[in-house]
Amino acid sequence: MSAKLRLIKIVRKNTDAAEPAWKQEIREIVQTVKERDPAARSTAEVLLLYSGVHAILLHRVAHHLYQKEHFFAARAISQLGRSVTGIEIHPGATIGKGFFIDHGMGVVIGETAEIGDNCTIYQGVTLGGTGKDVGKRHPTLHDNVMVGAGAKVLGPVEVGSNSKIAANAVVLRPVPENSTAVGIPAKVVKKDGVRVQVDLDQVHIPDPVAQELNRLNEKLNEVSRALEALEAKQAAKKTATRKRKGTQEHDNEE
Repeated sequence: MSAKLRLIKIVRKNTDAAEPAWKQEIREIVQTVKERDPAARSTAEVLLLYSGVHAILLHRVAHHLYQKEHFFAARAISQLGRSVTGIEIHPGATIGKGFFIDHGMGVVIGETAEIGDNCTIYQGVTLGGTGKDVGKRHPTLHDNVMVGAGAKVLGPVEVGSNSKIAANAVVLRPVPENSTAVGIPAKVVKKDGVRVQVDLDQVHIPDPVAQELNRLNEKLNEVSRALEALEAKQAAKKTATRKRKGTQEHDNEE
């Protein structure tokens, strides 16, 4: 390596080291968007027009204030972000590096939610609570998790690293790492690249109304059989009584 190249490398290294943390944060966010969204054409477009970027930047400020216990100011900034972007992130939520919100409208992230590095979520995603838990009430997403559009991850459940949640899935139980979860409630259909045998036939689904009618019909048949048996028993009893009376009258006549 020439002396000139070494000098350029040293200058760049020192420049990067001297760069303020907030500039590094913005640079990383923009780079993340460019890597994951093929529609991103320029840095200016990402910074000025991407609501997910605006929501994350506002959350960084709100979260800093929240940690300093400036709760009102933190919540005010959070609500500002919500009104501007349509994305609601509680200032108490912990979010790692490389977080990407694609489109973003309708995203809700709760107070005790924890999101690892390099996670991606799409519009309509909720990382919320069930209303039954106290303390840690919201989900934990480990590194490299992808949550599809409209999916709901509810309660203090953990989604393992490198896992994917399908669009519109409802996750109520922990999802192992390197897995894919689908459905309502969500079930793991792939683990470590191997398909898990789960019945996800969405065509031949039993009709719950028909099932209930069949159950009631069976119960009615049981009651009918029991009633017929009781009537037969009573008829036999009456017949036996009449025979007994007839025998007694015959004996009396003799």
